[in-house]
Amino acid sequence: MEFTSVYKQFAAMLEQHCSHRIQQGFTVALSGGVDSVVLLHLCHQYASRFDALPIKAVYVNHGLSENALQWQQFCEQLCQSLSISFHAAMVTIQPKSRVSLEAQAREARYKALDEHALYGSTLLLGQHADDQVETFLIRLKRGSGLQGLGAMKTATMLSSGRYCVRPLIHIERQDIEAFAKTFGLQHIEDESNLRDVFDRNFLRNQVLPLLKSRFKGFVPSVLRSISILQAQQELIDEISESDLARCTHEACLVVADLKQLSALRQSNVVRAWLSKRNVEMPSKKQLEQILRQSISARRDAQVNIQLAQGSVKLYQGRLYWLDKNLPAMVEVKNLSMIDPVTIACGFTLILCEGKGVRKPQPTEHVSLRFNCLNDKVKPLGKPGRNTIKHWLKDLKVPTWERERVPLIYYNETFVAAVGRFVSEEFASEQGVYWKVINEKK
Repeated sequence: MEFTSVYKQFAAMLEQHCSHRIQQGFTVALSGGVDSVVLLHLCHQYASRFDALPIKAVYVNHGLSENALQWQQFCEQLCQSLSISFHAAMVTIQPKSRVSLEAQAREARYKALDEHALYGSTLLLGQHADDQVETFLIRLKRGSGLQGLGAMKTATMLSSGRYCVRPLIHIERQDIEAFAKTFGLQHIEDESNLRDVFDRNFLRNQVLPLLKSRFKGFVPSVLRSISILQAQQELIDEISESDLARCTHEACLVVADLKQLSALRQSNVVRAWLSKRNVEMPSKKQLEQILRQSISARRDAQVNIQLAQGSVKLYQGRLYWLDKNLPAMVEVKNLSMIDPVTIACGFTLILCEGKGVRKPQPTEHVSLRFNCLNDKVKPLGKPGRNTIKHWLKDLKVPTWERERVPLIYYNETFVAAVGRFVSEEFASEQGVYWKVINEKK
């Protein structure tokens, strides 16, 4: 590849994936290695075409190498020479059972890059074609499916909404190194890259050079296969989205609709449903358990399948996802009739005017409570008087959700279960009602 071709391909990738957001600037993940140094220089050259296009470089110090501070200083000096804003982020890796050090460092790195990136900017990552092939081989070794073998996408989005692009993903390492050599670009060498104890290093140092020497054009061929796999996965995703919409009601999966699909499409729907909740994909065995127990269960059965981040529950013919780290609900003794109130991390209670309950009288103070399920009430349009628990069950509210339903009281009298029903005694066509806003959506 000609040296100018590296820049042309880099620029083409940016314009293909960032044309509508270039003016918001770029944040470069800078490690000091040859790929990130070349990425920074390419970005700097590209930005010279624009007036005041903001660029920032972020170095993440994991503290895993005794040379980390020296690499940080190198990156800072490099940015100073190019008049690029620089930030060094220190992260601490907390050992976790059954999670590799490499995976933990990667997770911490992405989080730090996201937190310290320029507001609204696109995060540029330096992975190149050889990295892509290594990722493919690692996942092949693990027995990954279609999605895993699709390796890294050129453009992705973090859970925070941060847009990320890998503009070097189709450029081989040898071309990046030749580019750096030709233009005299200094970079650091991470001594850990020579340790074949890590799978990626073993592939990089021992396996990939052998394959490239034996098979001409090996890397481009693998990249073509990865591109095909990604396209096939996109097609499956489209089908899954359509099936998911058909089977979903109020964030739940309706088992009766799920039964109408083939076994393969049932699996895809469950995966898509969990993915939208940022749940790590269950194992094949766990997925089979979810489908087997829910599909064959009686309508009144209550299935509970534990996963790492929570559980899949079956209630009244619907599958629910229950996060094990649900935020605690906060009671409010004197509920404001003006300002929104935070009732849990990410959840806010707001007051609206309209069909609901009458406004409180001056002698009545308003409170927000939870789990008062034995208090009795006659809801509007319902026969007789019974417990709040009874009426929530009547509305098919799952057992585990009932204690988290916000309850509004005037003095010591229940008036409304937010989003569920109101007391007939306090009902009003021209009154007020409360609703919960999920700020994380």
